[in-house]
Amino acid sequence: MTPEPNSEEYAAVVPLHSVPSDTERLAPHDREAEQAVVGSLMIAPATIADVSDAMDPADHYVPAHETVHRAILALHGQGQPVDPITLGHYLEQTGDLRRAGGRSYLHTMIQAVPSTANAAYYAEIVHDLARRRRSIEVGTRIVQAGMSPEATEDDLREALALGAETVPAAWPEPIPLDRQPKLPTFPVQALPAWVGDFVAALAEETQTPPDLAGALALSVLATAAGGRSVVQVRGRWREPTNLFVVVALGPANRKSAVFAAMTAPLYEAENSLVEGSNLTIVEAEVTARMAREAADKAAAQAAKAEGPERDNLVAEAIGLAQTADSLTVPTRPRLLADDATPEVISTLLAEQGGRLAVMSAEGGIFDIIAGRYSGTPNMEVFLKGHAGDRLRVDRRSREEFVEAPALTMGLAVQPSVLEDIGKNRGFDGRGLLARFLYCLPESLVGYRKIDPDPVPAAIAATYERNVYALTLRLADWTDPLVVQVSPEADGALKAYAERLEPQLRTKGGRLGHIGKWAGKLVGAAARIAGLLHLAEHIDGVTNSPISAATMDAAITLAEYFAAHALTVFDLMGADATLARARSLLSVLEDNGWESVSRRDLFAKLSRSEFPTIADLEPVAAALEEHGYLRSETPPRTGKRGRPPAPRYLIHPNVREPKA
Repeated sequence: MTPEPNSEEYAAVVPLHSVPSDTERLAPHDREAEQAVVGSLMIAPATIADVSDAMDPADHYVPAHETVHRAILALHGQGQPVDPITLGHYLEQTGDLRRAGGRSYLHTMIQAVPSTANAAYYAEIVHDLARRRRSIEVGTRIVQAGMSPEATEDDLREALALGAETVPAAWPEPIPLDRQPKLPTFPVQALPAWVGDFVAALAEETQTPPDLAGALALSVLATAAGGRSVVQVRGRWREPTNLFVVVALGPANRKSAVFAAMTAPLYEAENSLVEGSNLTIVEAEVTARMAREAADKAAAQAAKAEGPERDNLVAEAIGLAQTADSLTVPTRPRLLADDATPEVISTLLAEQGGRLAVMSAEGGIFDIIAGRYSGTPNMEVFLKGHAGDRLRVDRRSREEFVEAPALTMGLAVQPSVLEDIGKNRGFDGRGLLARFLYCLPESLVGYRKIDPDPVPAAIAATYERNVYALTLRLADWTDPLVVQVSPEADGALKAYAERLEPQLRTKGGRLGHIGKWAGKLVGAAARIAGLLHLAEHIDGVTNSPISAATMDAAITLAEYFAAHALTVFDLMGADATLARARSLLSVLEDNGWESVSRRDLFAKLSRSEFPTIADLEPVAAALEEHGYLRSETPPRTGKRGRPPAPRYLIHPNVREPKA
């Protein structure tokens, strides 16, 4: 007979059937981590993507946290701002405010955030604890069924089935591969007040998305300051303040009207520079002509002379010729170009001391770069003009050299233009596409006001006056104005770089497939910060460094461009892995496997898309990241021989027959 267990030895063991009803309070959870996740989503909406990759709202242990988390996602999906006020109003409308803990608890969760940069890590903690709770629940169901004397075999099978249903984390709802997220609207509040006011008012008057005027505003500031200022980030790291910006918006969206209004003060400044230089140019032309005529006359006299007099006249003629050659006539000032070839742009850069802006409401410049006239792509001036690398061009008649070119580009094109340039592998291979900040706003055609409010005269006058003043103030700088970065701003930029770096990983990184572009994002943020700083100090007081608030605004703009770039590069077909993932998903749907070996799966795939098994792995990883499959290596059945080959477990939704 089996002896009874020692009662003292097992005193701490609680029989399963007598587990107290309040065991749920002991379930694994971390209230602070949950608060930090939700608070981060309110403070920094840019963290939503990272948090969503790590957890589901159902992972929260506290019901209030799940309620608020889902409300934030709903507001974000509608393109609405998320903060305690808008969130409280939304929860009140849906009748969930009390369930969420009230308005005061929304502020409590914000105060619980140590750092929004760690939001994804807090989410991983919450998700891990949720998986543990669900495992406990599954085990409890199965053990309870097994311990019950009355349980039949069907009851046990039902317990296993019910247990599986309680583990939604095992198979979360897959993320559609073709889902285009709702892109954020341009953060007008990140611009200096006088710029933001004009952008918002012009968007209202023209009934266009604020993204169009907002993105062009950065190009306008870059035209005024590019080539005349640099940002001293730290050490030897300096960023010029020129930018490449392209806005993609369909026809009938009044791009030309917005373009004309945003760039008008630049043309006014250019005209002023031309008028101011006319007298100098005329004087230089007359002086050069007279010097040349004197040299020619002396040469003619020397040719006629003989004897000792000839030597003196020749020496005099040579001296006059050297003087004539040393005289240069200043070039007419030029800030802007439009439909120009790369060769012309190179010449203009050399003539204008390294500064020029290509501003156009059409996409023809891409055709020119691709070789419309020459038949050969020529992007050297654009690559070096963005980076500020030395540019040397040898002509038959002369040599052009620019020490530090600063080319700005501000373009408003149709989305089809981006699709076309995405097909040109040379643009991507040379890195031209990686230099643009992309903006893909949602068209308002069909939803526009018929009689909108015009731009207030005072707002328009302030914008035009300030752009004009900034352009003229920096026009005569030969050595660039060096804009310093405060320690606080540098700290904000470092924190952003640390948060961004994991996203650049080719496997699993949010921006990994556009790494060439995203690798320049921190530098772009520094450039934008320099432009915002100069615009904030339009009165000329520029000896103060960039503040932390200005750097935060620049980072907000950088995050905006990152969200748009993901969609734009997908539109341009840059993510080949995602395209092949759609093909792989179709094969999985057609075959209905519960699991499949890598070899068997490879046998079903097209060799044109998947030449080798190695080509399958990154695509399968992409499907795994989206939740469609899971890689699993079966355990060994013996000590010898090869280890079992990995298999792919397929999401139940993929196996379901399609209607």
